[in-house]
Amino acid sequence: MKKATLKFLALLLLVILVIFAAHLFILQNMGLPIFADRIVLSYVINYALAATILIFIQSKFNKKSSHTGFIFLGGSGFKFLVFFFIFYPFYREDGTMATSEFAAFFVPYATCLILEVAYLSKQLNNQDF
Repeated sequence: MKKATLKFLALLLLVILVIFAAHLFILQNMGLPIFADRIVLSYVINYALAATILIFIQSKFNKKSSHTGFIFLGGSGFKFLVFFFIFYPFYREDGTMATSEFAAFFVPYATCLILEVAYLSKQLNNQDF
């Protein structure tokens, strides 16, 4: 694995931990339960999937760089499948999805997605053709 990839994964972990702490702080200040809505599982799964997808893309980057976008989209689709199979049934048990339930999944998902896109676009822009 490349040194740049390891640095990015460390940065991603640091950012996701800071966002997680801020998320818990906001929940606490709003008087909501801080460890409800499978929030810890959501952050862990989103980080693990982002890291796995990024490592997989990096392994295919030089061999089939024209497929990088498709691999990324496939990974994003896989993340949505994980949401619908692991989180969605739990969130819909009471018939509605609360804002805190949506945020428990979407905040780490969006954080990882934004950082992944920024890192991968930088990698693609620095590629020699």
